[in-house]
Amino acid sequence: MSRSRTAAVMSSLSLQVLAALLAGLAAGAAAQAWGIPGGTGSVALIEGLGQLWLNALRMTIIPLVFSLLVTGIASIADAAATGRLALKAVIVFALLLVGATVYGIFASQGLHALWPIDPEGGRLLMAGAAGDAVVRENLGGGGLPAFLTSLAPANPVRAAAEDAILGIVVFAIVFGFATTRLDARLRQPLTVFFEAVSETMIVIVHWVLRAAPLGVFALSLGVGLRAGLGAAGVLGHYIALVSLVLIGLILLTYVVAVVFGRVSLGRFARAAAPAQVVAFSTQSSLACLPVMVERARDRLGVSAATAGLVLPLAVAVFRITSTVANLAVCIFVAHLYGIPLTPGVLFAGGVAALAISVGTVGLPGQVSFFASIAPIALAMGLPLEVLPLLLAVEVVPDIFRTVGNVTADLAAARIVEGRDADLDPEAASGI
Repeated sequence: MSRSRTAAVMSSLSLQVLAALLAGLAAGAAAQAWGIPGGTGSVALIEGLGQLWLNALRMTIIPLVFSLLVTGIASIADAAATGRLALKAVIVFALLLVGATVYGIFASQGLHALWPIDPEGGRLLMAGAAGDAVVRENLGGGGLPAFLTSLAPANPVRAAAEDAILGIVVFAIVFGFATTRLDARLRQPLTVFFEAVSETMIVIVHWVLRAAPLGVFALSLGVGLRAGLGAAGVLGHYIALVSLVLIGLILLTYVVAVVFGRVSLGRFARAAAPAQVVAFSTQSSLACLPVMVERARDRLGVSAATAGLVLPLAVAVFRITSTVANLAVCIFVAHLYGIPLTPGVLFAGGVAALAISVGTVGLPGQVSFFASIAPIALAMGLPLEVLPLLLAVEVVPDIFRTVGNVTADLAAARIVEGRDADLDPEAASGI
């Protein structure tokens, strides 16, 4: 299936999942008021179906994360080795990602301080999510020694079985960089193997997501049974918080482009606008690539060579909104459950978010949502059971994810071009 066809299918699926969420909440609220045929037996069956769907998603996390990290690091290393321009692009991407990660942590925490989750609505949502009575032990209790120990698992297989995701991420990064030191004769089949593993896991994720309307309906019906419609307000709060964090990142990207790309604000805004419109309508950075190349060359003064190398590379490996949005989701979950976010927990989440962003597949957010966010949540010691409900409303934040990515891609291209970029013709003419 082509990427454009995939994007169209997932866009349709996201609307179906959203409808299933609303229908489940309404049906659960009605059952709470008037009862449900079969009583507790029917409730247990429905919730069991929801938990089965959730487990089917969870089983892909470890192999998908590991294989994506290995292949992602190999692709970045290969790109950086092709020449100075590619290496400069990779460095610019890395610096922007680190800066965005720091911004994401402070912005999310700041928004929660200004606009905290309604305690009653949060309690209702948690009460309705199956399995949420057990909250994972996060890194706050062990302090720095426990954190350092978790970075190097003595037994990677056991770490994978225990969902010790931070150690698995570190091991995958080390493994990925080690593969770049091998002879091509050995490196190529190893990389192809892990690429095949990741593609296989993505196929499984697609299969599971085809049942997402049923799975989300089952989970949200349980929420509606216990919480009525009181949880809907918390989901709306979630959409607003994540969207605001992403909008702030987009605005900050304009500042970065002006300061480090040496381009006027008006020129950059006019150049980025058509690509942003395509991003808004498709939620696919890949679909925006042709217009990004055209605008970078004709409107931002970026050379054809730079635009032709940097922008495709950015679409492949640089997703600036990934760390910001994923951390915003995890921080929301932490505040929802009242889990303390110590500096160690936030640092672990930031490291995991940066690593996961390297291997995130270039597909609509509904595909990569769980595979991207669950490892970060596990690294921070957060429960996963509420994530399917957040997946159901991801259609709105995903728009801002894509708009932010294409805006940052264009800014990065201008920054990489540096002093060789054409001057702003309007500024030069005094307009």
